[in-house]
Amino acid sequence: MSETAASPAPTTLRAAVWLLFAQAAGMVVLTAYLGYEVLTADATDITSALLLTVFAAFGAVALFLLGRALGHGRAGARGPAIVLQLMLCAVGYYMIQGGLAWLGVVLIALGLGLCALMIAPATSRALGVDP
Repeated sequence: MSETAASPAPTTLRAAVWLLFAQAAGMVVLTAYLGYEVLTADATDITSALLLTVFAAFGAVALFLLGRALGHGRAGARGPAIVLQLMLCAVGYYMIQGGLAWLGVVLIALGLGLCALMIAPATSRALGVDP
């Protein structure tokens, strides 16, 4: 953190970090499910199935690393974390279009809520990017 090493992180930053960790855990579960499906289902396109599983694994790692970097007060992690949350909003939109409106609304709310936490004034001050 930019203020002092002894000062605790603000609630907004801690909440954002824990939500990023929760998203990473969710992506780990999704990766495990996709891996199970690749191994047990009759796939017509095994390459696409494997690539989707690897993409989910990379997403889990990215969310975890961004959460850890923000937890250590690295301001440079905020931009990529916000981009991932905006991508989550896009996924939510297409889930609404595809008939899973309740899940799409939850994903959009989560993405926008995390964006709000990461651009909150207290978080900006803690990361040293307060204008």
